[in-house]
Amino acid sequence: MTTSPPDSTRPPVETTATAPAQAPGAHRVMWMSTIGFTAMFAVWMMFGILQKPIRTELNLTEAQYSWILAAAILNGSMWRLPAGIITDRIGGRKVMTFLLLASAVPAFLVSQAQSYAMLLFLAFLVGFAGNSFTVGTAWNSAWFTRNRQGFALGVFGAGNVGASVTKLIGPAFIAATTGATYFGIVQGGWRLIPVLYAFLLIALALATWFVVPHQDRTPGHGKPLREMLVPLREARVWRFSLYYVAVFGAYVALSSTLPGYYADNFGVDLAAAGLLTATFIFPASLLRPVGGWMSDRWGARRIMYLTFGLMLVSTGILMMPNGHIVIAHADGSQTQHLGYSIGLVPVVILIFILGCAMGIGKAAVYKHIPEYYPDNVGSVGGLVGMLGGLGGFFLPPMFAYSKAWSGFPTSTFFVLFILVAICAVWMHVTILRMHEKQSPEMARDIDDSTLYTTGAPA
Repeated sequence: MTTSPPDSTRPPVETTATAPAQAPGAHRVMWMSTIGFTAMFAVWMMFGILQKPIRTELNLTEAQYSWILAAAILNGSMWRLPAGIITDRIGGRKVMTFLLLASAVPAFLVSQAQSYAMLLFLAFLVGFAGNSFTVGTAWNSAWFTRNRQGFALGVFGAGNVGASVTKLIGPAFIAATTGATYFGIVQGGWRLIPVLYAFLLIALALATWFVVPHQDRTPGHGKPLREMLVPLREARVWRFSLYYVAVFGAYVALSSTLPGYYADNFGVDLAAAGLLTATFIFPASLLRPVGGWMSDRWGARRIMYLTFGLMLVSTGILMMPNGHIVIAHADGSQTQHLGYSIGLVPVVILIFILGCAMGIGKAAVYKHIPEYYPDNVGSVGGLVGMLGGLGGFFLPPMFAYSKAWSGFPTSTFFVLFILVAICAVWMHVTILRMHEKQSPEMARDIDDSTLYTTGAPA
């Protein structure tokens, strides 16, 4: 069993002289896992943009359909811990191939659903694809050296961009194929989308099996399960999990709710709402490799400060409701002051900045894991990913309840502001405590008032 370094001490960085050579085949693992994850993330998130045609055909209320979204997110999060452990034990090649094939079956069956109960059940099964993130994280960590893990995990994590795929191609496919029937069994419209995804997943399963190295890496092979779970007792792991709720759980929640936010508050149609949402999803996904590179170069904790700072500024502005202050005077008259409103363009820009921060921050969170827990990436990464994904399950209801309580559509961003503030404060307080523990004489000097009266440097 290995012990992890304290929070205030960065793990030793490999020098050029001591760093092991990059394993042959590592880049094949990275690219095939990234492509597979992108496809499975698209399948996992496809119910967001399919909402309007499905609700119209099956005559579902908004509340009923919200459970379809929640079911997919739930099943895409709850198995991440065991998926990471199994990947460390038997290798990512087997587990990723299995997930691709297992997700293809319910994806195809979605096209045949004729009732709300059947669609709800199949959405839950389709959500299993969301667990591919932990599999790919553990798989790539096993193949890449420490000085390249941040970049590799960033490239793999960019597969989150799959959330935009259906939003971009869905409306056009639905409009062009509605009313058509293919091969006598596949209907056009929204039902064609899950069929196309099913065949894509099967093709990627075959490609993954034959392209990546057959001799896989299994850092957890033969290790007792109890030993793999030991790090989960540490508060640091749960703190990383909360960070991931802020940068990934909130990403998943906003990816599902932003189309409705834009449509309800700015009167745009479904296609435009999907494109506007893509301006959030793309930076929140594609900047993940940049975040990994930055974490490799300057350290993950510095990047987390940058992430939380950008998120606090953007959500702090976005949470302000349109309106003004009304002052009632003694003579019975009223006057209005400090009027405030924000239009569509500034909102899109701020949400774009929020997406940039999330994309960088997601990589920074996961850069911590192989550094502090190199022999338990599967279990630690699995727990962090699981709780982050569950954040995507709980946040949409919190958005809805806060809106109902306050009456402000911008309350969504108030919830996010509070969440990010808690993360930032917890991180900073922890660092200060660790610094004080490692250098108590510095803390005493700072608190010694005699230094200021004697002219000694503070």
